Amino acid sequence: MDWRRILTQAWLTQGAVARCLWPLACLFGVLVRLRQWLYAIGGFSTHRLNVPVIVVGNVVTGGVGKTPVVMALAKFLSAKGWRVGVVSRGYGRRLRSVSEVTPTSLADEVGDEPLLIAQKCRIPVFVAPQRVAAARALLNAYPDVQLVLCDDGLQHLALARDLELCVFDERDIGNGWLLPAGPLREKWPRQRDSAVPCFELKTSGPALPHQFKVKRRLSHQAQQADGTRRALAEFSQQAVQALAGIAKPQVFFDMLREQGLTLAHTYALADHAPLQSLQLEDPNLPLLCTEKDAVKLWPHLPQAWAVALECELPKDLCDAIDSSLQSITARKL
Repeated sequence: MDWRRILTQAWLTQGAVARCLWPLACLFGVLVRLRQWLYAIGGFSTHRLNVPVIVVGNVVTGGVGKTPVVMALAKFLSAKGWRVGVVSRGYGRRLRSVSEVTPTSLADEVGDEPLLIAQKCRIPVFVAPQRVAAARALLNAYPDVQLVLCDDGLQHLALARDLELCVFDERDIGNGWLLPAGPLREKWPRQRDSAVPCFELKTSGPALPHQFKVKRRLSHQAQQADGTRRALAEFSQQAVQALAGIAKPQVFFDMLREQGLTLAHTYALADHAPLQSLQLEDPNLPLLCTEKDAVKLWPHLPQAWAVALECELPKDLCDAIDSSLQSITARKL
């Protein structure tokens, strides 16, 4: 029985399965509020850096497209003149130490998403079980960094933040209930310090009036490990294979089909799945994958073609971030 699929469906409505789990959700809610209260009164320590911190996270469990938003935000801020660094937990890595992520790091040591950020954005990236430790190591190694982005960590209250971006997908807040009766990690909208602005972003599905709609599309090119590029449209002339080890593999497959590609075989894997032992149905057919998968595939299968998911931040969001950073900078002076 696929309990993951059953729960995912149950979280969309307040039906029988969700109602059965409601008592556990109430207990979870008490624990979440207790933890938040302990941070608020100083029972747990909150650490503030000497540079602005922007946290990009989500309140709904599962993948919602945070990392492309982080990369788009890093590129936007870098273009505005900010020297940006990124910290992350590095989900799925086998090491527990504080580590710098470089373009030549191994995904199983630093995590696939931090490695992708380091390769694409060419900015300092550090990972650690505690984001505070990662941020301190980053600033010690790169004292010229002026702003820290935290990939995930909306509930990691030990790291003080100046601005939050909460990312939603087509589910929005689902049935509105906490885990395990619903998809929420905390009650939303939350009652918190209004001094910390929080912008809601929607990566798929219609955006609500108070949300910023983020546009996502596939790149028109695919790339191999050696830098060889090929127009995505050229793959429509033959059957191909497609692989996605992300939260919603079908989304990637559908986007390829929308570009006119014929998918002879698809490999829908779990998010962050290891790929060292991948067995292809037809090794002679081109294999297209996401960039996140490519950082794990290329050491073993350099001929795989990575197709980037391009993320465009709306102008009104960029203007709002600019305005917030001006206020933050003024407060810190």
